Amino acid sequence: MKIDLSTLEPKKNIIIKGAQVHNLKNLDVAIPRNKLVVITGLSGSGKSSLAFDTLYAEGQRRYVESLSSYARQFLGRLDKPKVEYIKGIAPAIAIEQKVNTTNARST
Repeated sequence: MKIDLSTLEPKKNIIIKGAQVHNLKNLDVAIPRNKLVVITGLSGSGKSSLAFDTLYAEGQRRYVESLSSYARQFLGRLDKPKVEYIKGIAPAIAIEQKVNTTNARST
């Protein structure tokens, strides 16, 4: 299903255009805000790249930008994800991924 991203409201959606992080090749996606969203797909399809390396990284980067320069000096530098643009994303304060299994295929 093809949707024109320019018609979507950033207040209701997180809009990502041209994501090229790891396995993502020019991905355009709109994710509804304030809803439970599950990212599924085959192994190696870029689920973690979208969730952690794109969405979380940009949210964390925006949060750190909002801090004073004094506070930023104690935090590591975060690179901007390789995307054309991301609209409608709120600053991310904390997220943690714990691995409960030792399966090599688990992400």
